[in-house]
Amino acid sequence: MTNVTDPEPTDADSANIPAQVVPAQSDERGSEDADAPVVRIRYRVRFGKTDLLRWISHRDLARLWERLLRRAGLVLSMTEGFHPKPRVGFPSALALGVESIDEVVEIDLAEELAAQELLERLEADQQPGLNIKSVTRLPEGMSKAQLKSSDYTVSVVDGVSVATIETAIQDLLSRESVSVERKKKTLTVQVAEQITKLELNGDVVNLCLAASEAASLRPGDVLDLLGFGDWVERGTLIRRIRVMLKQEPDGCDPELIAVSPGWEAQMNSLRSHSEEEV
Repeated sequence: MTNVTDPEPTDADSANIPAQVVPAQSDERGSEDADAPVVRIRYRVRFGKTDLLRWISHRDLARLWERLLRRAGLVLSMTEGFHPKPRVGFPSALALGVESIDEVVEIDLAEELAAQELLERLEADQQPGLNIKSVTRLPEGMSKAQLKSSDYTVSVVDGVSVATIETAIQDLLSRESVSVERKKKTLTVQVAEQITKLELNGDVVNLCLAASEAASLRPGDVLDLLGFGDWVERGTLIRRIRVMLKQEPDGCDPELIAVSPGWEAQMNSLRSHSEEEV
């Protein structure tokens, strides 16, 4: 089958993309500025990666985000050292060719913005295939996002009966452990620990994969284990529909959380388009 793999989650590789620099103050205020606290505020952005954008790599997605942030005129918090980089990170990288309506990126800014203002500035870029869902300003001291689990749908290809799919699912879920090849090494995992949902629902297979401290199963692995490794070549659409994180902020203060008013309309249009293709 076509190799559908997830790269490791990484911070964006951005040495060549400049961030907006805060102008230096006059000498008269130099001492005062040196004593001023450094502003560093983290925002969590949920977004969709759809249409042709699902065919770009995770590294290219990271670069796309940095260009978007630069165009939005944001003052980014930079790492220290000789080669400072914007503090932009993803808790989970998406496999090439997999669509998503719920990805997460975290951005550290060196300026204070209301969540609504940041949402509007990101949406104004109108990057094709990149749909902004929400922006949350995270409380001070909150740890970086860590993946808990991911929900997927996998569209059923033509010529495969319901009985065949349900039998394959039952056989896989009845196994205590499974092994897959990963970078010329054998990965063995406990089925019940990593596959928390696997069921046929009409014309899609619903799948939930729990994250692991070690290597985790991927949707492509599950298709191979089911005996449906050829579904990718036959046109199946793998879509991540929800990312669950280990820690979420409490409360719903409108100054801290902003949701795109056009999100539902965008997703309904996407679902209709997908149904027409099937």
